[in-house]
Amino acid sequence: MPEVSSMSKEATAPAKVTKTPAADAVLAAVPELQEYSQLRERYLRTTNALASAAHDLKTPLAILNGYVELLQSEKLGGLNERQREVLRDMRSNGQRLQHYIQDFLSFSVLETGELKMKFEPGNINACLSEVCRLWSPRFQERGLALYFLANDKVPEFPFDAPKVERVISNLLENASKFTPAGGTVWLHAERYLWERRTISKPAGQERRRRPLTHPNSVKISVSDTGPGVPPEYHLEIFDDFFRLPTNEKSEGMGLGLAIARRLVHGMGGKIWVESEPGAGCKFSFIIPLKPPAGDSEGRR
Repeated sequence: MPEVSSMSKEATAPAKVTKTPAADAVLAAVPELQEYSQLRERYLRTTNALASAAHDLKTPLAILNGYVELLQSEKLGGLNERQREVLRDMRSNGQRLQHYIQDFLSFSVLETGELKMKFEPGNINACLSEVCRLWSPRFQERGLALYFLANDKVPEFPFDAPKVERVISNLLENASKFTPAGGTVWLHAERYLWERRTISKPAGQERRRRPLTHPNSVKISVSDTGPGVPPEYHLEIFDDFFRLPTNEKSEGMGLGLAIARRLVHGMGGKIWVESEPGAGCKFSFIIPLKPPAGDSEGRR
């Protein structure tokens, strides 16, 4: 009978699995990842349900606002001063509710990733000038001065004009809301040299980066003479539904800056605030001169 070597016996034995700290960490993270996925799915379902309800409110609210405007025109009969005052309040509150609904619909679309960017060559000065024209009456009503001086050094480049207008509108609304009467708001655009931070690579794999010598983006800023934002809230102020403790009784859902942040990130840019209490605010965001890779819809 042939002799079986110890090596053959060892070969037939089941392999022993050696656990490493990394493997243990992965196994421990699996339940947490599953829980996160479930929570994320539940959150998106809730967001979609609320967005559907908000969308259903748009039509009846538009009809109500239309009737209010018809009554205000006095085409159905004359009004006394008390009736005019009531209709003004009705219209103001109707517009405010309409704004809340639009904000939430925009937020839900951004949150679910359904919003697409459309980059087309355009003049950023013309875009900003149009936004200022639309907002000037609101600023005048509140006793605020709004200034914008076109910068001819900013070249034409591909950007999503409606999205940029929305970001600027949200920043201007924020400035008009918190800047006291008699204050000033400035809108400014300039070429900007944006040196993006990159993750460091292991030694031997890192390529030498050529220093940037020409502006590669456009920086747009909205400055005001309002009360300012404490430094500890400079990041949190862009969170969803966030309002400063001192502004909790103010109008709005706390989504304006959150929507602006998502839109700017969708265009491949960044947004931040510079402020000190009592010294006003300066909100700035950057848009690359070249649209981010993968967002080619509408690009020429």
